[in-house]
Amino acid sequence: MKATPCYIGIGKTVRALITYAKYIKNADSHVEQLIEQGIVYDELSEEDKEAYEATFEDENGELPEKISSSALNSWLFNEDTIKKVLHILMTKGIRINYGETLGKTIIFAKNHDHAEKILEIFGKEYPNLPGYAKVIDNYMTYAQSAIDEFSEPNKLPQIAISVDMLDTGIDVPEVLNLVFFKKVMSKAKFWQMIGRGTRLCPGLLDGEDKQKFYIFDFCGNFEFFRMNKGKATANMMALQGAIFNLEFQITYKLQDMEYQTERLIAYRNALIQHMSEKVQELNRENFAVRQHLKYVDLYSDQSNYQTLSYEDTLLVREELAPLILPDGDEASAVRFDALMYGIELAYLIGKKYGKARSDLLKKVSAISTVANIPEIMVQAELINQILHTDYLDRAGINEFEHIRESLRDLMKYLPKKKVRYDTNFEDDILSIEWKESELENDDLKNYKAKAEYYVRQHQDDLVIAKLKKNKPMTQDDIKTLEKILWSDLGTKDEYEAEYGDKPLGEFVREIVGLDMNVAKEAFSEYLNEANLDSRQIYFVNQIVEYIVHNGLIKDFSVLQEPPFTDQGSVVDIFTDLNVWMGIRKVIEGINDNAKVA
Repeated sequence: MKATPCYIGIGKTVRALITYAKYIKNADSHVEQLIEQGIVYDELSEEDKEAYEATFEDENGELPEKISSSALNSWLFNEDTIKKVLHILMTKGIRINYGETLGKTIIFAKNHDHAEKILEIFGKEYPNLPGYAKVIDNYMTYAQSAIDEFSEPNKLPQIAISVDMLDTGIDVPEVLNLVFFKKVMSKAKFWQMIGRGTRLCPGLLDGEDKQKFYIFDFCGNFEFFRMNKGKATANMMALQGAIFNLEFQITYKLQDMEYQTERLIAYRNALIQHMSEKVQELNRENFAVRQHLKYVDLYSDQSNYQTLSYEDTLLVREELAPLILPDGDEASAVRFDALMYGIELAYLIGKKYGKARSDLLKKVSAISTVANIPEIMVQAELINQILHTDYLDRAGINEFEHIRESLRDLMKYLPKKKVRYDTNFEDDILSIEWKESELENDDLKNYKAKAEYYVRQHQDDLVIAKLKKNKPMTQDDIKTLEKILWSDLGTKDEYEAEYGDKPLGEFVREIVGLDMNVAKEAFSEYLNEANLDSRQIYFVNQIVEYIVHNGLIKDFSVLQEPPFTDQGSVVDIFTDLNVWMGIRKVIEGINDNAKVA
């Protein structure tokens, strides 16, 4: 069982008195005080008193001395608070159908009015998801029928907003997310509510058995019952967002001179049009979208796609891709899109895609077994080419895109066997992380997810920041990492089981990468050197890009593969080997700074 601590939502008061940043810094003490004691006017700062007066002064100019904790939990149901709660759930909750659909979720609301308000706000924030959420409480005439609908795996709603009705006694194994949006005073009832998520469910997560569920605790229940605090886990970007990210990266790569053909120019323009339209359809009033309006505005305009940089790909991945809405296409077609775009991108950047190719062949072979379907017969020639000729060996972007367009709508005919057809593209494209707490009896721990999440979320910590900024490590720095990775998050044995004898500094650097400006500064002599020709500068830029993403270059053999060899080998490009040896020395220096001298 897993628990996710999130910031508490207690209405306009908290929004006025505690900024988001202040809350993050002072979450435990301040929130506990508010929950337990309410808000007392005389105890506020002068700034906060002004906000209090503006919020609670009545028409006669009278002001209450305090707002009780019961009021905070009963009538201060502020829209902004609910939007934030829903945003966290919709972006960080466990999803099914390869990230397309939020798993079955129960929101435990305070009372009927609170539940109806949550449903109202959900409808405003996610108008593209009608029927997705439903209030289930004792105000309903046909409550049992609503519970039965929620219990059906393939029927809406996905989100049940419950007031007491779903706290105990129901068995819905598909439940993956529990949202505590109310204070629970009984420990026995608290554990019963948690029990709604403990049911095992085979094959729920894209063929994998249910191994965990999330608890989003917005009202300090874990603190109240003195549960332990958070550890880390991984989450998955919705597939449509991952596809948008792939499309953007392909668009970035298609800027290169070698791809300036009529067909590929047209392909790039089509991608730009599609992506800009996907951004334009985002609801600007949605809480999540409002947090990223700068990038929504930027990439709504097709003209801003014309000259893209590597930094643009990073921004889109972090800021924009997670917002992209599904198209409503058949899920199997969308997964095939992801597979083919992944192959296209791998081809463009010179990475091997053997596993993705194998997956493609499995899919095509599978649909060939049901060739009696007229739609499949139409594509018989292409299917035979893929399966029985060297077509894939000779294929480039145009051919891969032809495969995607021709076969995507046939994937719905894949025979329903106990065989998994997994898409394969970089985990760093699909995965994001979220903070997860563990209950005392948790046996579903994942050291790898915990360790990697911690590093990503603490990039401003002194030791981790030094690694990201290419500062030399000291013995004290290593001891700090040992304490974090071998004591606080797990054991040395757990680390070595996942990463072998990899030095701790290298592990951290591989997770956080290297700061772009720092990397450029390290190679500035070669990037700014007038004596270097265009091929040499291109090579150095590829090194910078690789190190920014991967943190270091341990295996120099990667430099013998595309994109490094796109314009020739090291020997071809650096006829003066002294120049190359100087570049190699910079790389080795960056590597060494991840270790102790």
